[in-house]
Amino acid sequence: GILNASKRADQVGHFLWVGSDSWGAKNSPIHQLEEAAVGAVTILPKRATIAGFDAYFTSRTLENNRRNVWFAEYWEENFNCKLMSASKKEDTSRKCTGQERIGTDSKYEQEGKVPFVIDAVYAMAHALHNMQRDLCPDVSGICEEMNLAGGKKLLKYIRSVTFNGSAGTSVTFNRNGDAPGRYDLFQYQMNNNSSPGYKNIGQWMETLQLNIEDMQWPNGEIEIPSSVCSLPCRTGERKKTVKGMPCCWHCEPCDGYQYQYDETSCKLCSYSMRPNPNRTACQLIPIVKLEWHSPWSVIPVFLAMLGIIATIFVMATFVRYNDTPIVRASGRELSYVLLTGIFLCYIITFLMIAKPDVAICSFRRIFLGLGMCISYAALLTKTNRIYRIFEEGKKSVTAPRLISPTSQLAITSSLIAIQLLGVFIWFGVDPPNTIIDYDEQKTVNPDQARGVLKCDITDLQIICSLGYSILLMVTCTVYAIKTRGVPENFNEAKPIGFTMYTTCIVWLAFIPIFFGTAQSAEKLYVQTTTLCISMNLSASVALGMLYVPKVYVIIFHPELNVQKRKRSFKAVVTAASLTTRLSHKTGDRPNGEAKTELCENVDPNSPAAKKKYVSYNDLVI
Repeated sequence: GILNASKRADQVGHFLWVGSDSWGAKNSPIHQLEEAAVGAVTILPKRATIAGFDAYFTSRTLENNRRNVWFAEYWEENFNCKLMSASKKEDTSRKCTGQERIGTDSKYEQEGKVPFVIDAVYAMAHALHNMQRDLCPDVSGICEEMNLAGGKKLLKYIRSVTFNGSAGTSVTFNRNGDAPGRYDLFQYQMNNNSSPGYKNIGQWMETLQLNIEDMQWPNGEIEIPSSVCSLPCRTGERKKTVKGMPCCWHCEPCDGYQYQYDETSCKLCSYSMRPNPNRTACQLIPIVKLEWHSPWSVIPVFLAMLGIIATIFVMATFVRYNDTPIVRASGRELSYVLLTGIFLCYIITFLMIAKPDVAICSFRRIFLGLGMCISYAALLTKTNRIYRIFEEGKKSVTAPRLISPTSQLAITSSLIAIQLLGVFIWFGVDPPNTIIDYDEQKTVNPDQARGVLKCDITDLQIICSLGYSILLMVTCTVYAIKTRGVPENFNEAKPIGFTMYTTCIVWLAFIPIFFGTAQSAEKLYVQTTTLCISMNLSASVALGMLYVPKVYVIIFHPELNVQKRKRSFKAVVTAASLTTRLSHKTGDRPNGEAKTELCENVDPNSPAAKKKYVSYNDLVI
């Protein structure tokens, strides 16, 4: 009707038509109106002719197709006749004989949607098959579970089917239940050398592919016809319509961080983006991060690699000489725990320099304080054990509780568990994520804007994550001070003390550097490098003071790595407690008196001494 109206109004060639798939590539909508339809652009779902369907459908008659309740109505429309007097068809009086044949006595063209109907049936069949296989695995046919499944469950199976369709293309459904769109684009053209018809000018397969050179315009025009009051705005400009003239406009450029949202408006790019060169969309602002080849990274990585190699060497030496007196005297279990913490302190350097993502940020949160926590938890347990042993020994011959290796591991694990609990609470309250900080380098010119890629961890959160480890470190330092008077022959409290004093100095220097550069343009580099070096130095101090001397003796002086004589618990502790007092009386007492007093106070054959007779190496150190 519209085409006919344009012809009657003598407007043929004035309008260019765009037709949906209801028009498609059919000839019936433009019958005897071909001139008015020239130049029309139409779309049609991609399809293929199904071999065998034509022979099947043209063989259908009123006798062999009674199951289709609409077939009689189709018969009347197709052959323009009446089957019975009660027929609703009123534009003809001719009666149908029933001997008419589709395609012989009428025009026949395979309906374009036949492949889709076939695929729809197969989609239902595949869904039912999959449902039966899942719900009735041991039953042939429909079982009770399938009867009770319901339509929603069947719909889920329908949407999850995937198979090759009748046209040879894959049949799938997205989460909305839609099949992927595949369309052919046609233009109705009329050429002098060929009969008028539809010409394929492109397709839609997720994106538009249009062959402009194959298109034809009315009156033989070559350029695409224009029908505008104002020329189209250039890319990156918006239309500002003239009041009272909706088809006319002025063009205004989108400036700053704006991009062309649509024809009539500009919008600001999001916080993390800037407009692309032609301002048609937004693109990510280039980001900066600590690169592996940067001088800020090379030094911490070099120190960490040396530390990792040294830690592995020490650990391998301890494993190799696991049953020797020095390794046993060091407390094998806690030594391995401490070495593990030292190893993690070195590993954190690589996590701090690696490109941030959710996984890296998660590992940073876990291992940032975990390595130090494990190290100082083990050292605190050691110093506390030494302190309790000698304090208890001053009072009685009874050994203090919880000094066995198992107890020490339990105490250390409890201290470490507190750190992990805090980290997991942190995960729950504030899940790890990455952010890009653009405020520092967000310039007026969007082309020069830069962002800093980092984990969503504030400076305060970093200190809080390390706070528990620092608390353990300070507590360990206090115990190291309390046990400084114990003779060095009886324990390793002094090396632990020197380790803790040095570590405290390292972290006292770290805090002002870390917070003093919070407003610096080099904040990312200075803070990360300072943190990594501080962790490396802390680990190196513990490794060097506590384990390097032992490894040196084990490897170069094996003659010293022998079992020493055993002493009773009371003798060991009494010697420690008397050392301080004797140091003040050596000028007034003859040589050997202290030793005599010590020996007189301890009866190796007494029941108490025999009951608590333990190895000096295993108990004290």
